[in-house]
Amino acid sequence: MKLKELLRGVEVLETTASEDLDISGVAYDSRKVTAGGLFVAVSGFQTDGNRFIPMALEKGAAAVVTAKKPEGDVPYILVPSDRLALALIGANYYGHPAEQMTMIGVTGTNGKTSVTLLLKQVLGKTLGAKVGLIGTVENCIGDEILPTERTTPESFELQGLFRQMLDAGCTHVVMEVSSHSIALDRVGGIHFQAAAFTNLTEDHLDFHHTMEAYCDTKAELFARCDQAVLNRDDPWFDRMKAKAACPILTTSWHPGAELYAEDVSLRADGVSFTAVLGEERAKVSLPIPGSFAVSNGLTVLGLAAVLGIPLAKAASALSEAKGVKGRLEVVPTPGKPYTVLIDYAHTPDGLENVLSSVKGYCKGRLIAVFGCGGDRDPLKRPIMGAIGAKYADVCIVTSDNPRTEDPEAIIKQILAGMPENSYIAIEKRPKAIGYALDIAKKNDIIVLAGKGHETYQEINGVKRHMDEREIVADHLAERLKSNG
Repeated sequence: MKLKELLRGVEVLETTASEDLDISGVAYDSRKVTAGGLFVAVSGFQTDGNRFIPMALEKGAAAVVTAKKPEGDVPYILVPSDRLALALIGANYYGHPAEQMTMIGVTGTNGKTSVTLLLKQVLGKTLGAKVGLIGTVENCIGDEILPTERTTPESFELQGLFRQMLDAGCTHVVMEVSSHSIALDRVGGIHFQAAAFTNLTEDHLDFHHTMEAYCDTKAELFARCDQAVLNRDDPWFDRMKAKAACPILTTSWHPGAELYAEDVSLRADGVSFTAVLGEERAKVSLPIPGSFAVSNGLTVLGLAAVLGIPLAKAASALSEAKGVKGRLEVVPTPGKPYTVLIDYAHTPDGLENVLSSVKGYCKGRLIAVFGCGGDRDPLKRPIMGAIGAKYADVCIVTSDNPRTEDPEAIIKQILAGMPENSYIAIEKRPKAIGYALDIAKKNDIIVLAGKGHETYQEINGVKRHMDEREIVADHLAERLKSNG
């Protein structure tokens, strides 16, 4: 491919490279540069790609794209934003696959995963569509599951994934759009036919610094889509709405929004409600417990509506949908008179939503096992401790993913928000889970919060296998063996 074709749509400030260069490939990792390739030097947080320009040239790079003018005799293309350039180059390299599919984005602090996974099932059932999915839990091409490392892949890999989806026959792509992916231009150059906002609560303030900046970053999604679905019940709705540059469909638990819920029933095994859109009414039943399942369900129906799917048809398909792994997922506890739920809640709002919802239908004690991730916003730690103490009858504070931080230091910060004698601190998460199982009685509900779909724990920067489902099963089997 000619360099000029790769640079189509990219703002170029100056260049010393010939636009007629034949480019063999594109890389933003100098270790992956091949002879005749184009190296995009991305300015990262931990390292600066410009430092590796000499290495890329040694490996045969034909030219370098950079936002910092390089020294010496280097064939370069100077751009205002290296990250946006990478995204646009990726789209050119892979032939703009996103433009040939219906693109649907979902943003918000909580609920993105549930909404995208449920919407994928609804689109499949109502339209017979083959749907690509990009999210926290997994990436999918139809029924084929692909591994995932972050909510939104780097822009070049993302365009490659779109190409795979298109080539495999996908007509729709449903993707979680994180604030990082917007701020870092991982979704640069992508236009969405529909996009939704679930909610906004404190998270990623180590990156955005203020809630206003966090909100405004997410709101950028609604300047690059044709139609928006916004949760009117969220306190940040007005700010999000003000920044939207497209028609809006609002959702709510209450009349006043275009799409709202009535006759809501919350149960231990799920929720049911009647969705109302204009003169249309449709009954919905979801196998996901918790009040937020209603909000997420309305968002799914809202997206279906702006995509032209009738409410009754979408509601019927949603009622047939399966639950979402790691979102109030019921863990088998054969023969035990208590219930164990696993949930990904790892923010103050997420934890409060889960615990308050479960508290509403728990007939015994609510036992909460939770921690906070390392190398993330430390301000939320005492807040989450206070939330645990407020709703749970028994709080067991433990490790989440400490990453490079000291687990005990994280726990102390959580405990700072809790009254004395309101908690039990057990650093090792498997031991904490075992303790919860040992003390559980009839009608108790144990909520294992924070890990959700994850099957690992990251300690000292190393990911080690840890599946809470296996921990529960193994502990119960050991107890049965010792009692037998």
